[in-house]
Amino acid sequence: QVQLVESGGGLVQPGGSLRLTCAASGNIFSIYVMGWYRQAPGKQRELVATITTYGTTHYADSVKGRFTISEDNAKNTAYLQMNSLKPEDTAVYYCNAIITDATPERARVDAWGQGTLVTVSS
Repeated sequence: QVQLVESGGGLVQPGGSLRLTCAASGNIFSIYVMGWYRQAPGKQRELVATITTYGTTHYADSVKGRFTISEDNAKNTAYLQMNSLKPEDTAVYYCNAIITDATPERARVDAWGQGTLVTVSS
């Protein structure tokens, strides 16, 4: 079984910064990609950023130049540094990971965290 735990959300003023952390734990053999998604009230969940185990990153256009995704492979942890935050960044941020578990079957697991709320408001 695999668990993802997010932390770092909170209330921040426009223009401020936050750093989100996602720690993966459990029966993990390897992690292919980790990513952050967000869901604002009344809207669909959308991709924010992803990073592969090789360090290849991808960002939504709305966050390019403001957000940076990074990872610590040794700790199975991903980070999302969010700068120049805007009110429209307000959402629940979810961590996602595509994992190969450590069972003999080496099953592929699409894991999600429970989410952390980011509120950008003055």
